[in-house]
Amino acid sequence: MLQDIIVRAAPQEFICRAGSWNDLEQHLEKRGIGRVLIVNGTRSWIAAAPYLPEFKRTEVHFHVYSGECTYEERDRIAAYLAKHELEAVIGVGGGKITDLVKSAAALLHLPAIILPTLASTCAAWSSLSVMYDADGAFIRFEVFPRSNALVLLDPQVIANSPPEFLVAGIGDTLAKWYEADVIIRQLDKPPVEVELAWFAAQKCRDNLLAYSELALEALRSGTLNDALIRIVETNIMVAGLVGGFGENYGRTAGAHSIHDALTSLPEAHKHLHGNKVAYGVLVQLAIEENWLEIDFLLPFYAQLGLPASLEDMGLNFLTREDLLKLGERATEKGASIHMMSGDIHAVIVADSIQQLEDYISGQRKNARNQGVVTS
Repeated sequence: MLQDIIVRAAPQEFICRAGSWNDLEQHLEKRGIGRVLIVNGTRSWIAAAPYLPEFKRTEVHFHVYSGECTYEERDRIAAYLAKHELEAVIGVGGGKITDLVKSAAALLHLPAIILPTLASTCAAWSSLSVMYDADGAFIRFEVFPRSNALVLLDPQVIANSPPEFLVAGIGDTLAKWYEADVIIRQLDKPPVEVELAWFAAQKCRDNLLAYSELALEALRSGTLNDALIRIVETNIMVAGLVGGFGENYGRTAGAHSIHDALTSLPEAHKHLHGNKVAYGVLVQLAIEENWLEIDFLLPFYAQLGLPASLEDMGLNFLTREDLLKLGERATEKGASIHMMSGDIHAVIVADSIQQLEDYISGQRKNARNQGVVTS
């Protein structure tokens, strides 16, 4: 039976333009907002601060987040907002800062305003937050009844960000197609909103394959070109539309369940969210026994430096018992992997991870024997 779908398609306002941050105070004034809290990180703030405008009429408070999107950190931010009777919360940073801001804003029914410094997830667009514990292990995601009030995306800010974050964003966004498709193609007659999610998911894949290389060339040279703008908007806007229209039919399936399981490994915490999700895409395809699609994606992964195996992530020390534990975590009750067809359990996941590992190893060995450079 088709689940009920609530469309949360977009933020109330979204602007993508170089210099868009300069208009922040005017946007606040249009909303009658005069007292705000800006939540920022440390590394991203160094790059972002020069782009922030001077506030002439707005009372601005600042909070440096702890580095993880936890309920404890959310509650600290919410308590500060309430104590000082602030009227909005602004996130300047990447996905975890954005999710913190959205969660704190939802708790107090305040507007959430997002100024992304990275294009590594669709967090700036979506009306949900992914919550972790203090050790960085995934707990759950929460969906909010209000959209973000305003997203100001300055692609020039993204053009000065580290390339590895854009690569991770490409990996995370690539999963939009594979996870939405594996769910939606099970439906005999998808409703119109789900069809829109399906279209957006395919647009994600098409744009990434067409423009990623040119976008990364621009990023590495610190320049802004059409390809980079397209990839930035794809990672944030088009990716956000998939879940915004499709809800559970457009959010996550196998790839994110593999990511969530990997967060239980301390050794995996050094890898960005999108890199783990990209690896999860290949595991999902291995579960489906879709080796032709894996073959199609491997050159793209190699070109961008996305991990295709446990070895690529330095996790090839995992034993069979470890893989079964990962499988148990990936297939626990309520995990999104169960949006796929069939009865997927821990042994299937562990077997698929090992089969993928053996397959990648064999492919690379054959390439070396033929004198082909694969990475």
